[in-house]
Amino acid sequence: MSPSYLNSVPHLTTALHGPLEHLEAHLLEQQAHIEHWFRQQWHNTPAPFYASVDLRNAGFKLAPVDTNLFPAGFNNLNSAFLPLCIQSIQSAIEQFNMKAARILLIPENHTRNLYYLESVATLRDILQKAGYEVRVGSLIEDLSEPQTFELSSGKTLLLEPLVRQDDTVSVKDFTPCLVLLNNDLSSGIPPILKNIRQPIIPPLQLGWSHRLKSEHFTYYKQVAKEFAQQIDIDPWLIDPLFKNCGEIDFMKKEGENCLAKNVDALLDEIHDKYTQYGVSQEPFVVVKADAGSYGMGVMTVHSGDDVLALNRKQRTKMSSTKGGQQVSKVIMQEGVYTFETWEDSVAEPVVYMIDHFVVGGFYRVHTSKGINENLNAPGAQFQPLAFADTCNSPDKTKEPDAFPNRFYAYGVVARLALLAAARECRYHPQEVPAVPC
Repeated sequence: MSPSYLNSVPHLTTALHGPLEHLEAHLLEQQAHIEHWFRQQWHNTPAPFYASVDLRNAGFKLAPVDTNLFPAGFNNLNSAFLPLCIQSIQSAIEQFNMKAARILLIPENHTRNLYYLESVATLRDILQKAGYEVRVGSLIEDLSEPQTFELSSGKTLLLEPLVRQDDTVSVKDFTPCLVLLNNDLSSGIPPILKNIRQPIIPPLQLGWSHRLKSEHFTYYKQVAKEFAQQIDIDPWLIDPLFKNCGEIDFMKKEGENCLAKNVDALLDEIHDKYTQYGVSQEPFVVVKADAGSYGMGVMTVHSGDDVLALNRKQRTKMSSTKGGQQVSKVIMQEGVYTFETWEDSVAEPVVYMIDHFVVGGFYRVHTSKGINENLNAPGAQFQPLAFADTCNSPDKTKEPDAFPNRFYAYGVVARLALLAAARECRYHPQEVPAVPC
């Protein structure tokens, strides 16, 4: 990495960084123990095929706020670490004891999002360089002929209509050994993929039509507690508090009293921790759809009254997520400030993993959002960072918050979220049928 690249790491602007430096110092001192602990965890609970984790660094707290098991954004990773991605893909597929030779990649349906198609093309290239024959099959219902997209990177992407015959899915003249989903199934499991004999990873049941964020963060809370005991820290330093309640209908104003009451209770808990650590900032809560991605159905509140005072536009925004799916459950999550800035704009790290390896990351930057707002919104920009090397190579001769050590801390917390996801997957086991390839 060049010195100019290293100097481009976002700046941590908060003055209150003692608790986080304490955490980072612990991670550096106990690196060998931490890595041994992770090896034991992966032996007991294999990691998901891939994932991305959104982190927030408040200076006094470092925590994951979202974990995506169908990650996009591969085109935003630093290309210097492509070899690590390739190795990790090979390890991930071998983990499932597969002798796969042909992979059918199934992406999202939004073909107008050329940035997403760049991600699909990048993922396809990684799979091919890992030694697999890859075709891209689409779930778009009215796609009757193959369609080629010319991308700004110079790459082309061929989308082909899926075909089902008996219990097998394919595209023309190509029957895969393995189906790899890059579609979060927010609208439900499509019939064409039900009860096929080919293995599908990640499992269909991990799509947003079945998975809940509140369940994930329940697993994460336990993981954080176990890890905190290992290195003798307060688990709150790495764990966002959260609550959830029953059904809600924002348009009909049903369930809002329960939501408002729980928001106030959660704010009280956060305030107590802020008092303990001398944090002067105002606590806040992020209310978001309990299932779904792409930053939809998210709002920041500072009191239960904020929930009760929503106007029609805000209610409409909160009532549906990707694909127009109705929001009937929400998670109330402790808001974690982001005090990292990139050229005076707020920034947050996003960490990518394949199997149990951190393979890269980038900073999500937003010029029009604040330190307490959701950055996964239209207008976000992405700054690749050289995550793979530094996350595995902390420098104990430098300060705990120096960039290689901060990246190591990010890699550790992201892997904790990955471990929580692995425990989710344990209850959705993937059967791997024998498919001749």
